[in-house]
Amino acid sequence: MERVIIDMDEVIADPMGDMIAWYKKNYEGDINYEKMLVGSWTKGFPEEHQPLVRERLLSPGFFRNLPVMEDSAEVLREMNKRYKIFIVSAAMEFPNSLKDKLEWLLEHFPFFTWKQLTLCGDKSHVYGDYMIDDHIWNLEGFNGKKYLYTTAHNLSVRGYDRINNWKEAGEIFLG
Repeated sequence: MERVIIDMDEVIADPMGDMIAWYKKNYEGDINYEKMLVGSWTKGFPEEHQPLVRERLLSPGFFRNLPVMEDSAEVLREMNKRYKIFIVSAAMEFPNSLKDKLEWLLEHFPFFTWKQLTLCGDKSHVYGDYMIDDHIWNLEGFNGKKYLYTTAHNLSVRGYDRINNWKEAGEIFLG
């Protein structure tokens, strides 16, 4: 059975959307989507508020309550019947996220077993036939077919096959 490695943040979970909604509710200031193109969506927030964004990312509970990317659960439920799926998230940068991410995954994707969930610091040790990720540094050393999941911070990246949403992923993997 073919192995599919799938990232969590900005692929099946929406931390950027959640952070933008929180920011607009609590602070004044424009979000600059152009600045997100430098590789980090946090740079799109006003410079004086970036420490607040970082602090929220590091806080317990942030990753526990993220919105689920549209259609991801339905498509992954079907993919899980045909492929060996592994959700692999680089969680060590945000240590409080470990428990949050595990609980979030078990709640929203109950068809995955705990053996299919990998919370790590570096994805270079994972292998498979396919990888879906929003960061090219995770894709660069991957040995299988690479798909860049489109998000605000990677719009200017070229040279990768893209997946723009989970309906498109379903067409590719379930076709």
